[in-house]
Amino acid sequence: MCGIAGQLDLGRSCAEAELREQTQRMVATLRHRGPDDEGVWVDAGAGVGLGSRRLAILDLSPAGHQPMVSSSGRYVVAFNGEIYNYLEIRRELESQVADSALALRGHGDTEVMLAAFEHWGVEATLPRLNGMFAFALWDGRERGLYLARDRFGEKPLYYGWMGKVLLFGSELKALRAHRAFRGEIAREAVAFHLRYAYVPAPVSIYKEIVKLPPATFVKIRSDRREDAAPVPYWSVREVAERGLAKPYRGKEAEAAEELDALLRDAIRLRMISDVPLGAFLSGGIDSSTVVALMQAQSSQPVRTFSIGFYEDEYNEAKQAHAVAHHLRTEHTELYVTPREAMDVVPLLPALYDEPFADSSQIPTFLVSTLARHSVTVSL
Repeated sequence: MCGIAGQLDLGRSCAEAELREQTQRMVATLRHRGPDDEGVWVDAGAGVGLGSRRLAILDLSPAGHQPMVSSSGRYVVAFNGEIYNYLEIRRELESQVADSALALRGHGDTEVMLAAFEHWGVEATLPRLNGMFAFALWDGRERGLYLARDRFGEKPLYYGWMGKVLLFGSELKALRAHRAFRGEIAREAVAFHLRYAYVPAPVSIYKEIVKLPPATFVKIRSDRREDAAPVPYWSVREVAERGLAKPYRGKEAEAAEELDALLRDAIRLRMISDVPLGAFLSGGIDSSTVVALMQAQSSQPVRTFSIGFYEDEYNEAKQAHAVAHHLRTEHTELYVTPREAMDVVPLLPALYDEPFADSSQIPTFLVSTLARHSVTVSL
Protein backbone atom coordinates (compact mmCIF):
# COMPACT_ATOMS: atom_id res chain seq x y z
CA MET A 1 0.00 0.00 0.00
CA CYS A 2 1.18 3.50 -0.83
CA GLY A 3 -0.46 6.89 -0.66
CA ILE A 4 -0.66 9.77 -3.13
CA ALA A 5 -1.94 13.32 -2.82
CA GLY A 6 -1.64 16.63 -4.56
CA GLN A 7 -3.20 19.67 -6.15
CA LEU A 8 -3.62 21.65 -9.32
CA ASP A 9 -4.01 25.36 -8.55
CA LEU A 10 -5.37 27.16 -11.60
CA GLY A 11 -4.99 30.52 -9.83
CA ARG A 12 -1.23 29.95 -9.50
CA SER A 13 -1.69 31.53 -6.05
CA CYS A 14 1.37 29.95 -4.40
CA ALA A 15 5.07 30.50 -4.70
CA GLU A 16 7.11 27.33 -5.12
CA ALA A 17 7.99 27.04 -1.42
CA GLU A 18 4.36 27.38 -0.34
CA LEU A 19 3.13 24.98 -3.01
CA ARG A 20 5.67 22.44 -1.87
CA GLU A 21 4.78 22.93 1.79
CA GLN A 22 1.05 22.50 1.16
CA THR A 23 1.60 19.35 -0.90
CA GLN A 24 3.94 17.96 1.74
CA ARG A 25 1.33 18.65 4.43
CA MET A 26 -1.26 16.72 2.42
CA VAL A 27 0.94 13.69 1.83
CA ALA A 28 2.17 13.65 5.45
CA THR A 29 -1.31 12.55 6.52
CA LEU A 30 -0.75 9.31 4.55
CA ARG A 31 2.41 8.16 6.31
CA HIS A 32 0.63 5.00 7.52
CA ARG A 33 0.14 3.98 3.88
CA GLY A 34 3.81 4.40 3.01
CA PRO A 35 6.33 4.34 5.84
CA ASP A 36 9.41 3.73 3.66
CA ASP A 37 9.79 6.96 1.68
CA GLU A 38 8.23 10.35 1.01
CA GLY A 39 8.53 12.61 -1.99
CA VAL A 40 7.08 15.86 -3.31
CA TRP A 41 7.39 17.32 -6.81
CA VAL A 42 6.05 20.75 -7.80
CA ASP A 43 5.85 23.02 -10.82
CA ALA A 44 4.85 26.44 -9.51
CA GLY A 45 4.42 27.84 -13.00
CA ALA A 46 1.70 25.28 -13.69
CA GLY A 47 0.36 25.29 -10.13
CA VAL A 48 0.78 21.53 -9.80
CA GLY A 49 2.06 19.58 -6.83
CA LEU A 50 2.39 15.79 -6.57
CA GLY A 51 3.15 13.93 -3.35
CA SER A 52 3.83 10.29 -2.53
CA ARG A 53 4.25 8.08 0.52
CA ARG A 54 5.81 4.76 -0.47
CA LEU A 55 5.60 1.24 0.85
CA ALA A 56 8.45 -0.35 -1.07
CA ILE A 57 7.54 -3.73 -2.59
CA LEU A 58 9.37 -3.78 -5.92
CA ASP A 59 12.80 -2.20 -6.46
CA LEU A 60 13.78 -1.15 -2.94
CA SER A 61 16.62 1.01 -4.31
CA PRO A 62 16.52 4.82 -4.68
CA ALA A 63 15.51 4.19 -8.31
CA GLY A 64 11.99 3.49 -7.01
CA HIS A 65 11.60 6.92 -5.40
CA GLN A 66 8.41 8.85 -6.18
CA PRO A 67 7.10 11.08 -7.59
CA MET A 68 8.98 9.64 -10.54
CA VAL A 69 9.94 11.52 -13.70
CA SER A 70 9.95 9.75 -17.07
CA SER A 71 13.18 9.40 -19.03
CA SER A 72 12.32 12.29 -21.37
CA GLY A 73 11.07 14.49 -18.54
CA ARG A 74 7.61 14.77 -20.08
CA TYR A 75 5.69 12.81 -17.43
CA VAL A 76 5.76 12.86 -13.63
CA VAL A 77 3.74 10.30 -11.67
CA ALA A 78 2.65 9.66 -8.10
CA PHE A 79 1.60 6.02 -8.12
CA ASN A 80 -0.19 3.80 -5.61
CA GLY A 81 -0.44 0.08 -6.32
CA GLU A 82 1.25 -2.59 -8.37
CA ILE A 83 1.30 -3.51 -12.06
CA TYR A 84 1.37 -7.30 -12.07
CA ASN A 85 2.28 -7.71 -15.74
CA TYR A 86 5.06 -5.11 -15.75
CA LEU A 87 7.70 -7.66 -16.74
CA GLU A 88 5.63 -8.61 -19.78
CA ILE A 89 5.20 -4.93 -20.68
CA ARG A 90 8.92 -4.35 -20.19
CA ARG A 91 9.80 -7.18 -22.57
CA GLU A 92 7.38 -5.78 -25.16
CA LEU A 93 8.91 -2.31 -24.84
CA GLU A 94 12.43 -3.71 -25.13
CA SER A 95 11.45 -5.39 -28.39
CA GLN A 96 10.06 -2.13 -29.80
CA VAL A 97 12.21 0.65 -28.36
CA ALA A 98 15.95 1.21 -28.61
CA ASP A 99 17.82 0.83 -25.31
CA SER A 100 18.94 4.45 -25.42
CA ALA A 101 15.34 5.64 -25.74
CA LEU A 102 13.97 3.24 -23.10
CA ALA A 103 16.63 4.23 -20.54
CA LEU A 104 15.33 2.18 -17.60
CA ARG A 105 17.36 2.79 -14.45
CA GLY A 106 15.76 0.31 -12.04
CA HIS A 107 13.63 -2.83 -12.12
CA GLY A 108 10.31 -1.60 -10.72
CA ASP A 109 6.83 -1.42 -12.20
CA THR A 110 6.39 2.36 -11.92
CA GLU A 111 9.31 3.06 -14.24
CA VAL A 112 8.02 0.53 -16.78
CA MET A 113 4.57 2.14 -16.69
CA LEU A 114 6.11 5.56 -17.36
CA ALA A 115 8.09 4.13 -20.28
CA ALA A 116 4.85 2.69 -21.68
CA PHE A 117 3.22 6.12 -21.43
CA GLU A 118 6.17 7.58 -23.35
CA HIS A 119 5.95 4.97 -26.10
CA TRP A 120 2.21 4.23 -26.45
CA GLY A 121 0.55 7.20 -24.79
CA VAL A 122 -1.48 7.24 -21.58
CA GLU A 123 -4.86 6.28 -22.99
CA ALA A 124 -3.45 3.41 -25.08
CA THR A 125 -1.44 2.07 -22.13
CA LEU A 126 -4.23 1.95 -19.54
CA PRO A 127 -6.04 -1.08 -21.06
CA ARG A 128 -2.73 -2.98 -21.10
CA LEU A 129 -2.22 -2.67 -17.34
CA ASN A 130 -3.03 -5.73 -15.23
CA GLY A 131 -2.92 -4.56 -11.66
CA MET A 132 -4.38 -2.59 -8.79
CA PHE A 133 -3.54 1.09 -8.93
CA ALA A 134 -4.44 4.73 -8.63
CA PHE A 135 -2.17 7.42 -9.97
CA ALA A 136 -1.82 11.12 -10.64
CA LEU A 137 0.21 11.87 -13.77
CA TRP A 138 1.38 15.29 -14.92
CA ASP A 139 1.96 15.70 -18.64
CA GLY A 140 4.40 18.58 -18.97
CA ARG A 141 4.10 18.79 -22.75
CA GLU A 142 0.31 19.06 -22.91
CA ARG A 143 0.03 20.79 -19.52
CA GLY A 144 -2.58 18.42 -18.19
CA LEU A 145 -3.17 16.23 -15.15
CA TYR A 146 -4.37 12.65 -15.46
CA LEU A 147 -6.07 10.81 -12.60
CA ALA A 148 -6.69 7.11 -13.19
CA ARG A 149 -7.89 4.05 -11.28
CA ASP A 150 -7.68 0.28 -11.78
CA ARG A 151 -10.39 -1.87 -13.34
CA PHE A 152 -12.16 -2.88 -10.13
CA GLY A 153 -11.30 0.10 -7.97
CA GLU A 154 -9.05 -1.78 -5.58
CA LYS A 155 -7.03 1.37 -4.91
CA PRO A 156 -8.92 4.49 -3.77
CA LEU A 157 -8.77 7.95 -5.32
CA TYR A 158 -10.75 11.03 -4.23
CA TYR A 159 -10.75 14.37 -6.04
CA GLY A 160 -12.70 17.59 -6.32
CA TRP A 161 -12.58 21.33 -6.85
CA MET A 162 -12.29 23.80 -4.00
CA GLY A 163 -12.61 27.07 -5.87
CA LYS A 164 -9.78 27.17 -8.40
CA VAL A 165 -7.84 24.39 -6.71
CA LEU A 166 -8.27 20.74 -7.66
CA LEU A 167 -7.40 18.48 -4.72
CA PHE A 168 -6.84 14.73 -4.95
CA GLY A 169 -5.61 11.94 -2.73
CA SER A 170 -5.77 8.32 -1.66
CA GLU A 171 -7.73 9.28 1.46
CA LEU A 172 -9.97 12.17 2.39
CA LYS A 173 -7.71 13.20 5.25
CA ALA A 174 -5.11 14.29 2.69
CA LEU A 175 -7.61 16.66 1.06
CA ARG A 176 -8.68 17.99 4.46
CA ALA A 177 -5.09 19.04 5.15
CA HIS A 178 -5.16 21.65 2.35
CA ARG A 179 -6.01 25.22 3.32
CA ALA A 180 -8.65 25.52 0.57
CA PHE A 181 -10.65 22.49 1.75
CA ARG A 182 -14.25 23.10 2.84
CA GLY A 183 -15.74 20.13 4.66
CA GLU A 184 -19.45 20.48 4.02
CA ILE A 185 -21.31 17.18 4.51
CA ALA A 186 -23.24 15.84 1.51
CA ARG A 187 -26.75 14.98 2.67
CA GLU A 188 -27.23 12.44 -0.13
CA ALA A 189 -24.13 10.60 1.10
CA VAL A 190 -25.70 10.27 4.56
CA ALA A 191 -28.83 8.81 2.97
CA PHE A 192 -26.72 6.36 0.94
CA HIS A 193 -24.89 5.30 4.09
CA LEU A 194 -28.10 4.62 5.97
CA ARG A 195 -29.35 2.54 3.04
CA TYR A 196 -26.20 0.62 2.08
CA ALA A 197 -24.00 0.85 5.23
CA TYR A 198 -21.31 2.70 3.24
CA VAL A 199 -21.01 5.68 0.87
CA PRO A 200 -20.97 4.27 -2.69
CA ALA A 201 -18.92 5.73 -5.54
CA PRO A 202 -18.86 8.26 -7.06
CA VAL A 203 -20.26 10.09 -4.02
CA SER A 204 -18.16 10.94 -0.96
CA ILE A 205 -19.27 12.18 2.45
CA TYR A 206 -18.20 15.71 1.43
CA LYS A 207 -19.84 17.99 -1.10
CA GLU A 208 -17.71 18.74 -4.16
CA ILE A 209 -15.48 15.70 -3.52
CA VAL A 210 -16.05 12.47 -5.48
CA LYS A 211 -14.48 9.06 -5.88
CA LEU A 212 -13.05 8.34 -9.30
CA PRO A 213 -15.01 5.32 -10.60
CA PRO A 214 -13.13 2.09 -11.33
CA ALA A 215 -11.70 1.58 -14.84
CA THR A 216 -11.81 5.29 -15.67
CA PHE A 217 -9.50 8.28 -16.01
CA VAL A 218 -9.98 12.02 -16.07
CA LYS A 219 -7.73 14.61 -17.68
CA ILE A 220 -7.78 18.16 -16.36
CA ARG A 221 -6.14 20.96 -18.31
CA SER A 222 -4.00 23.47 -16.44
CA ASP A 223 -5.37 26.51 -18.27
CA ARG A 224 -9.02 26.34 -17.21
CA ARG A 225 -11.32 24.75 -14.65
CA GLU A 226 -13.46 22.05 -16.15
CA ASP A 227 -15.52 19.34 -14.53
CA ALA A 228 -14.19 16.66 -16.82
CA ALA A 229 -16.29 13.51 -16.92
CA PRO A 230 -14.48 10.25 -16.15
CA VAL A 231 -13.63 8.35 -19.34
CA PRO A 232 -13.87 4.53 -19.19
CA TYR A 233 -10.98 2.50 -20.60
CA TRP A 234 -12.49 -0.92 -19.75
CA SER A 235 -15.98 -2.25 -19.05
CA VAL A 236 -16.95 -5.28 -16.97
CA ARG A 237 -20.38 -5.13 -18.61
CA GLU A 238 -18.85 -5.52 -22.08
CA VAL A 239 -16.78 -8.47 -20.88
CA ALA A 240 -19.86 -10.16 -19.44
CA GLU A 241 -21.89 -9.49 -22.60
CA ARG A 242 -19.15 -11.00 -24.78
CA GLY A 243 -19.19 -14.06 -22.55
CA LEU A 244 -22.95 -14.41 -22.88
CA ALA A 245 -22.76 -13.98 -26.64
CA LYS A 246 -20.09 -16.65 -26.94
CA PRO A 247 -20.52 -19.09 -24.03
CA TYR A 248 -17.95 -21.71 -23.11
CA ARG A 249 -18.50 -24.95 -25.05
CA GLY A 250 -15.93 -27.20 -23.41
CA LYS A 251 -16.51 -30.01 -20.94
CA GLU A 252 -16.78 -29.40 -17.20
CA ALA A 253 -13.36 -30.96 -16.54
CA GLU A 254 -11.80 -28.74 -19.21
CA ALA A 255 -13.41 -25.67 -17.66
CA ALA A 256 -12.00 -26.64 -14.26
CA GLU A 257 -8.51 -27.01 -15.75
CA GLU A 258 -8.71 -23.61 -17.44
CA LEU A 259 -9.98 -21.96 -14.25
CA ASP A 260 -7.15 -23.57 -12.29
CA ALA A 261 -4.60 -22.27 -14.82
CA LEU A 262 -6.03 -18.73 -14.65
CA LEU A 263 -6.04 -18.70 -10.86
CA ARG A 264 -2.49 -20.07 -10.65
CA ASP A 265 -1.28 -17.38 -13.04
CA ALA A 266 -3.07 -14.64 -11.10
CA ILE A 267 -1.53 -15.83 -7.81
CA ARG A 268 1.93 -16.21 -9.39
CA LEU A 269 1.90 -12.60 -10.59
CA ARG A 270 0.85 -11.34 -7.15
CA MET A 271 3.66 -13.25 -5.46
CA ILE A 272 6.34 -11.20 -7.26
CA SER A 273 7.84 -9.16 -4.43
CA ASP A 274 11.16 -7.90 -3.09
CA VAL A 275 9.83 -8.00 0.50
CA PRO A 276 8.34 -10.74 2.76
CA LEU A 277 4.92 -11.94 1.62
CA GLY A 278 2.08 -13.88 3.25
CA ALA A 279 -1.68 -14.41 3.20
CA PHE A 280 -4.77 -13.89 5.31
CA LEU A 281 -6.50 -17.22 5.97
CA SER A 282 -10.05 -17.52 7.27
CA GLY A 283 -10.62 -21.18 6.39
CA GLY A 284 -13.29 -20.26 3.84
CA ILE A 285 -13.27 -21.23 0.17
CA ASP A 286 -11.70 -18.01 -1.15
CA SER A 287 -8.74 -17.61 1.19
CA SER A 288 -8.08 -21.35 1.32
CA THR A 289 -7.90 -21.47 -2.48
CA VAL A 290 -5.51 -18.50 -2.58
CA VAL A 291 -3.22 -20.04 0.04
CA ALA A 292 -3.29 -23.47 -1.63
CA LEU A 293 -2.23 -21.97 -4.96
CA MET A 294 0.46 -19.90 -3.23
CA GLN A 295 1.86 -22.96 -1.48
CA ALA A 296 1.78 -24.99 -4.70
CA GLN A 297 4.07 -22.38 -6.31
CA SER A 298 6.36 -21.70 -3.35
CA SER A 299 9.50 -23.56 -2.32
CA GLN A 300 9.05 -22.39 1.29
CA PRO A 301 6.07 -22.62 3.68
CA VAL A 302 3.73 -19.69 3.03
CA ARG A 303 3.16 -17.46 6.04
CA THR A 304 -0.54 -17.37 6.92
CA PHE A 305 -2.42 -15.29 9.48
CA SER A 306 -5.81 -15.71 11.17
CA ILE A 307 -7.85 -13.98 13.83
CA GLY A 308 -9.85 -16.10 16.28
CA PHE A 309 -12.64 -15.26 18.71
CA TYR A 310 -13.55 -17.08 21.88
CA GLU A 311 -17.24 -17.04 20.87
CA ASP A 312 -17.84 -20.14 18.74
CA GLU A 313 -20.48 -18.49 16.52
CA TYR A 314 -17.92 -15.90 15.32
CA ASN A 315 -14.79 -18.05 15.32
CA GLU A 316 -13.31 -19.24 12.02
CA ALA A 317 -9.81 -19.87 13.38
CA LYS A 318 -10.39 -23.62 13.79
CA GLN A 319 -11.16 -24.05 10.08
CA ALA A 320 -8.18 -21.84 9.19
CA HIS A 321 -5.89 -23.89 11.43
CA ALA A 322 -7.07 -27.10 9.75
CA VAL A 323 -6.36 -25.67 6.27
CA ALA A 324 -2.96 -24.38 7.37
CA HIS A 325 -2.08 -27.80 8.82
CA HIS A 326 -3.18 -29.56 5.63
CA LEU A 327 -1.15 -27.20 3.41
CA ARG A 328 1.80 -27.09 5.86
CA THR A 329 1.96 -23.31 5.99
CA GLU A 330 3.81 -21.29 8.63
CA HIS A 331 0.67 -20.29 10.50
CA THR A 332 0.11 -17.54 13.07
CA GLU A 333 -3.19 -16.95 14.83
CA LEU A 334 -4.35 -14.46 17.43
CA TYR A 335 -7.41 -14.94 19.60
CA VAL A 336 -9.08 -11.62 20.36
CA THR A 337 -11.07 -10.74 23.46
CA PRO A 338 -14.20 -8.56 23.28
CA ARG A 339 -12.22 -5.76 24.96
CA GLU A 340 -9.50 -5.89 22.31
CA ALA A 341 -12.13 -5.78 19.56
CA MET A 342 -13.86 -2.82 21.19
CA ASP A 343 -10.55 -0.96 21.48
CA VAL A 344 -10.41 -0.84 17.67
CA VAL A 345 -13.69 1.06 17.36
CA PRO A 346 -12.33 4.54 18.31
CA LEU A 347 -9.68 4.16 15.59
CA LEU A 348 -12.15 3.55 12.76
CA PRO A 349 -13.14 7.15 11.89
CA ALA A 350 -9.49 8.06 11.32
CA LEU A 351 -8.90 4.88 9.29
CA TYR A 352 -11.86 5.18 6.93
CA ASP A 353 -12.51 8.98 6.82
CA GLU A 354 -16.20 8.55 6.02
CA PRO A 355 -19.05 6.40 7.44
CA PHE A 356 -18.55 2.67 6.87
CA ALA A 357 -20.62 0.12 8.78
CA ASP A 358 -19.27 -3.29 7.73
CA SER A 359 -18.32 -5.10 10.94
CA SER A 360 -15.53 -6.95 9.10
CA GLN A 361 -13.44 -3.78 9.40
CA ILE A 362 -12.55 -4.78 12.98
CA PRO A 363 -11.06 -8.26 12.29
CA THR A 364 -9.50 -6.90 9.08
CA PHE A 365 -7.62 -4.28 11.09
CA LEU A 366 -6.56 -6.86 13.68
CA VAL A 367 -5.31 -9.45 11.19
CA SER A 368 -3.46 -6.73 9.25
CA THR A 369 -1.75 -5.59 12.44
CA LEU A 370 -0.84 -9.20 13.23
CA ALA A 371 0.58 -9.88 9.76
CA ARG A 372 2.60 -6.65 9.64
CA HIS A 373 4.93 -7.96 12.34
CA SER A 374 6.15 -10.62 9.87
CA VAL A 375 5.37 -9.57 6.28
CA THR A 376 4.99 -6.45 4.18
CA VAL A 377 2.54 -7.84 1.59
CA SER A 378 -0.42 -10.10 2.22
CA LEU A 379 -2.72 -11.69 -0.36
